[in-house]
Amino acid sequence: MYTVELTEQETEKKKEQAIQNVTGSVALLDGLVQEQVKTVFGYPGGAIMPIYDALYDFNDKLEHILVRHEQGAIHAAQGYARTSGKTGVVFATSGPGATNLVTGLADAMIDSTPVVCITGQVFAHLLGTDAFQETDVINITMPVTKWSYQVTDANEIPAVMAKAFFIASTGRPGPVVIDITKNAQLQKFDYAGYTKCQHVRSYRPKPIVRKEYVEAAAKLINEAKKPMVIFGQGVLLGRAEKEFKRFIEKGGLPAAWTILGMSAIPTDHPLAMGMLGMHGNYGPNVLTNECDVLIAVGMRFDDRVTGRLDKYAKQAKIIHLDIDPAEIDKNVKTEVAVWGDCKETLPMLTALLETKCYPQWLQKFKNYLQDEIDAVITEELNPSTPEMTMGEVINILNELTGGEAIMVTDVGQHQMVTCRYAKYNKPNSNITSGGLGTMGFALPAAIGAKFGAQDRTVIAIAGDGGIQMTIQELGTVMQSKINVKIVILNNRFLGMVRQWQQLFNDKRYSFVNIESPDYVQVAKGYYIEGNSVSDRAELRDALKKMLDHNASYLLEVMVGKENNVFPMVPQGCSVSEVRLK
Repeated sequence: MYTVELTEQETEKKKEQAIQNVTGSVALLDGLVQEQVKTVFGYPGGAIMPIYDALYDFNDKLEHILVRHEQGAIHAAQGYARTSGKTGVVFATSGPGATNLVTGLADAMIDSTPVVCITGQVFAHLLGTDAFQETDVINITMPVTKWSYQVTDANEIPAVMAKAFFIASTGRPGPVVIDITKNAQLQKFDYAGYTKCQHVRSYRPKPIVRKEYVEAAAKLINEAKKPMVIFGQGVLLGRAEKEFKRFIEKGGLPAAWTILGMSAIPTDHPLAMGMLGMHGNYGPNVLTNECDVLIAVGMRFDDRVTGRLDKYAKQAKIIHLDIDPAEIDKNVKTEVAVWGDCKETLPMLTALLETKCYPQWLQKFKNYLQDEIDAVITEELNPSTPEMTMGEVINILNELTGGEAIMVTDVGQHQMVTCRYAKYNKPNSNITSGGLGTMGFALPAAIGAKFGAQDRTVIAIAGDGGIQMTIQELGTVMQSKINVKIVILNNRFLGMVRQWQQLFNDKRYSFVNIESPDYVQVAKGYYIEGNSVSDRAELRDALKKMLDHNASYLLEVMVGKENNVFPMVPQGCSVSEVRLK
């Protein structure tokens, strides 16, 4: 054995060659490192094997979380993005691996969540031949992505990756799919290093704000007698929580949130009027049709918020602040549209506002809230019946966590109850599937949320229906040793569908009775501690034990079978036709 001493020039040349002569897979992983990605959620397979082989040497730079299903990977990436404010990253193989991402892509698209999905693909010469595990990923995913692109040559990888992260995270965020053929992953090329993307031709993520529109909006607000603000996730995505708070406080403006806008301001803020929509609070829904100026910030007027469009806020002059021009006048005609990033537009608007307060107008919200307390809230949070309610579970969690926890909900009655009653002090605390309403979202999204905010308590709130759609992700909890708390509110029904069948189909309960396994034993099989509670006297101690446990924990709470969520705006009705019972 002997060593050869290299000259300084030879050493530098060898380094240069090592950097240049790399595979597409190595270039891709280096790009992730340069984008400051720390965590990747994924599942290996044949068509993406070269990337996983290269990942073996990146273990000190990239943490890979092995999920149990690709849908779990993208929901986890969504949860990560929502709590961390960064772009989530997913790896999946071709064919079924890629198609298993589609539900999560659609969810991320409609909820504006930045995710970059890297899918493996068959060799380029096999494209279009119906090769094993080949699917046309680009055409399948194009309707549910902000951008999708197929790479067949390794030379494209650095620029395409940079463009993917730029598009996913800027403007109105969203999911991107990069499909890379196996030959491009294996191909060696001269890699000149990674340069972040700062511009894409014809793509304007941050529009130029027109001052005259801001001035027109301010004039309308200053002249208003009964103004009302409705805000959505755009405030959180724009990281404009402080700017928004200053805006409503200076103007004395009562503000109500969509479910995705929740936690942008503390839920106990004196100007926070509660949640809008089908199961929102009584006052904000009714008074939407009484205000004279309605200011919408970072929300899209979806049908669950507006009810019947032909009866929605017809008396009001509407101001709409949004970063996406496609949302302006899409559903609701605006008097003034302020197109731009709300972190920029809100301070401009606030500077022009007169300092005001509207005591009589605010009192109307308080009066409606008292009606709701008397008719709904008291019985939900402090029930007189033997059966436990979902609301009392959330209420006790509020007390035990002090509003500091992140709650990740699935879809159904438990979701609406959590969004109605959860208390939050910090932004990015309410993580849910809003626009798509994806059952099975909570557990994998909670895993990702915890990786995105490891210093905070993360609680997954699921129903007995949704949890069974992605229950295999308990394996991800087990292997990653992540500390998430899982609460299953078990009413032995597909509760939301059952409620509709009760109210609108004469109690014709068609296939909504659902049986469940012994969840505690299932959790035990994954080496996760658990408990089941059916007695109110044990509930508080059981929740406290779950929160105090220094690892993941599953708690099943048996709640009333036929409890309903109220208030409710029946489908096809105006928001002012909201029912209290």
